[in-house]
Amino acid sequence: MLTDLEGQIEGITYTSEESGFTIVRVRVHGQRGTVTVVGNLMSPCTGEVLRMKGEWINHPRYGRQFKVMHYKTEVPASIDGIRKYLGSGLIKGIGPVIAKRIVKKFGKMTLAIIEDEIERLAKVDGIGKNRLSMIKTAWEEQKDIRDVMLFLQTHGVGSGYAVKIFKKYGNRSIQAVKENPYRLATDIFGIGFITADSIADKLGFSRNSELRAKAGILYVMRQLADDGHVYYPYEPLVAKCMETLQVDREIIIRAIGSIAIEGMIIIDDLNDNIEEFRKNNKAVYLPVFYFSEVKTAAILKKLVNTPKMIRDVNVAKAIEWVQNRLVVNLAENQIAAIKGSLENKVMVITGGPGTGKTTIINAVLKIISRLKVKTLLAAPTGRAAKQMSETTGHKAVTIHRLLEFSFQKGGFQKNEKNLLNCGLLIIDEASMIDQVLMHHLLKAIPYSAALIVVGDVNQLPSVGAGNVLNDIIASGIAPVIELTDIFRQARESRIIVNAHKINSGIIPDLEPQDASGLKNDFYFIRQEDPEKALKIIIELVKERIPLRFGFDPFDDIQVLTPMHRGIVGAENLNAKLQKALNPGKDQIMRGNRNYRVNDKVMQIKNNYEKDIFNGDIGRIVGISHEDQEVIISFDGRNILYKLSDLDEIILAYAVSVHKSQGSEYPAVIIPVLTQHYILLQRNLIYTAVTRGRKLVVMVGTGKALAIGVNNNKTQRRYTYLKHRLNVNSYQKL
Repeated sequence: MLTDLEGQIEGITYTSEESGFTIVRVRVHGQRGTVTVVGNLMSPCTGEVLRMKGEWINHPRYGRQFKVMHYKTEVPASIDGIRKYLGSGLIKGIGPVIAKRIVKKFGKMTLAIIEDEIERLAKVDGIGKNRLSMIKTAWEEQKDIRDVMLFLQTHGVGSGYAVKIFKKYGNRSIQAVKENPYRLATDIFGIGFITADSIADKLGFSRNSELRAKAGILYVMRQLADDGHVYYPYEPLVAKCMETLQVDREIIIRAIGSIAIEGMIIIDDLNDNIEEFRKNNKAVYLPVFYFSEVKTAAILKKLVNTPKMIRDVNVAKAIEWVQNRLVVNLAENQIAAIKGSLENKVMVITGGPGTGKTTIINAVLKIISRLKVKTLLAAPTGRAAKQMSETTGHKAVTIHRLLEFSFQKGGFQKNEKNLLNCGLLIIDEASMIDQVLMHHLLKAIPYSAALIVVGDVNQLPSVGAGNVLNDIIASGIAPVIELTDIFRQARESRIIVNAHKINSGIIPDLEPQDASGLKNDFYFIRQEDPEKALKIIIELVKERIPLRFGFDPFDDIQVLTPMHRGIVGAENLNAKLQKALNPGKDQIMRGNRNYRVNDKVMQIKNNYEKDIFNGDIGRIVGISHEDQEVIISFDGRNILYKLSDLDEIILAYAVSVHKSQGSEYPAVIIPVLTQHYILLQRNLIYTAVTRGRKLVVMVGTGKALAIGVNNNKTQRRYTYLKHRLNVNSYQKL
């Protein structure tokens, strides 16, 4: 039986912006203490008055609660309620301090003043012209957004997305969603097809509608791209779409034809002469990946076949000279790599840690600088570029900065119409470069320039779609030097020795000391219980490693995990490590996540406007509760984030191994447990271990490690670049 209840929100225990599920403490007039209220509430604010219909329930753990079925919000009537309401962060420009001053001046008339005579707020100390304008805008938007929130809540969407939807569509938000709810999956970061499909269902859209089928196919294609595929074979795609959408084959085929005609996908007939494509020779691409792949092949082939700027070099003399300058005796394969770099337009150098890649780069740089040829250095991530600068003594930048991405001007400013000014370009950590980024890079290289591609082909492939480094090597379009010998100094490191063992399918030595005299920089702590492993990891980060090795828990130690979920997955590790390392009270809440001053965080989406990219790590240096803003420092650059921007930020005390690519840390801790068995692969274990520069500590079981080391089956990525590079003629651009 439904019961009426009215009360004022005293505090918010939990709220999820994704689902809308909320737990609040409500003070009911005439009752002592507060009542626990649970249900889907729209962006609840302290001080807000709720008129609710629901039922009383007894939770087995938390006791008596009121479960809301329907409710209506009203502005509070008491002075204390108004102060809490305004100070809750609902209105940008008003925080707890300003709210207290406003209420002190206007009392119970406060909300009427803001609604009808908002200019009078200028009489309140601390409210100047700019803040008044901010409050005015926020108050108006808040009223409009409430309508959007109510509409979305009715159709099962968490209220946290209302701000984003309103920001995108403005006053047309409700109309836009009613016309085509599937556009949300494309337009709004965080809303996927599943959510959009749920809204469409509630709005009465047929499950067999062409609009749904088209949106669903594009959703499946984007999911496949997220898994690394540049294209997907036609028949397996049809089957996957049928399974996802639960509709007949004819509906999918008809919708594929429609979106192909509209140019939203491209269907390409692959070469029937290639064995693996004889049965499924139709490839379905999203346009961005098709054009990136085709043009990458065309540019690379033309680059290889165009005469270069660097000519008439006495290679033997140059190598003899550089050995004297660097005071080293180069190994045979290092000499071959330097020779190849001087004689070829495109050269690929691949090898693991300690195999001499940096020495080769430094030798080439010495020779090229003597020849007065301009050289540019770049890497996919900021950390990789910084490391490249440190090891070479030459300036290195990210590929995005090299290509001068401009949000204001739209896109990369360096391209085929505005080429890079160089005679040689050296790219490090090339295994991380995805198909789209490689295309943008190649089209900005002058055809007279030479290109040296350096990377470790045994690491995990790029996070984005493609398998570019592997495909270039497999195509045979350019000479490749694979470095396998570990140099003497590197052979003293157990990290490097064990990394190479892992890469060779050999279980590494897990004992901390042996008769070999190797450095004690690699440790394995045996623990099969996930809860106990979690406790060990927290102790290692907070106390044991800092005390013994002097590493800073925030700046020097990085936990790398194979999984996002689970007891030792990234999400839980971050929550526990935040509590252990940064228990401060200066925090702001976004959904069910708390962000605190000094938190270590990571950007998880390229944000060209802020010039911050997926994988960049920063520290929170300031929180403004009044303005609902956070300041994050990335390598000394302070970047302002609004509350809604925090969807692009995650805690980074622990990150996935994939997210660590291109980075090195003084110390890494890696949980390796059998609960991770689905994701345990040799290249993942190898990549994780090679991220540690001075110390690697693994926590888990020998069985789990053996599963990973023995599993050399990597997920197939559908790419056609290797075959396009093998075609004899190149396409004119």
